[in-house]
Amino acid sequence: METDVQRYAAMLAAMGTEPRLRIMRLLLSAHPQGMVVGEIGSELGMPGSSLSHHLDKLKNEGLVVVKRESTFLRYSANTTTLQDLLGFLYAECCTRNQAIEPQAIVQIGK
Repeated sequence: METDVQRYAAMLAAMGTEPRLRIMRLLLSAHPQGMVVGEIGSELGMPGSSLSHHLDKLKNEGLVVVKRESTFLRYSANTTTLQDLLGFLYAECCTRNQAIEPQAIVQIGK
């Protein structure tokens, strides 16, 4: 359990900057096909060197996956990892002590 806490803390820290959170939201909106680096940079107005740094951090924590397509790199959100992270948070806040009603979580996006 402690290793899970450390792993999830590292994931949250990786997403804990405004540029990386913007990248994650964009890649989730492009799921499942993902986006090539140039598309991400163009959409977010982010220079390539900064974008590369942020994508590497997200990749290192397993939050995004990358596939080479010829000379391009296509990134996509790793929804399995995100599901694990959200499940970890959900288990504490919504099942064990019911700090938040489970129905409220499902309705966040609405």
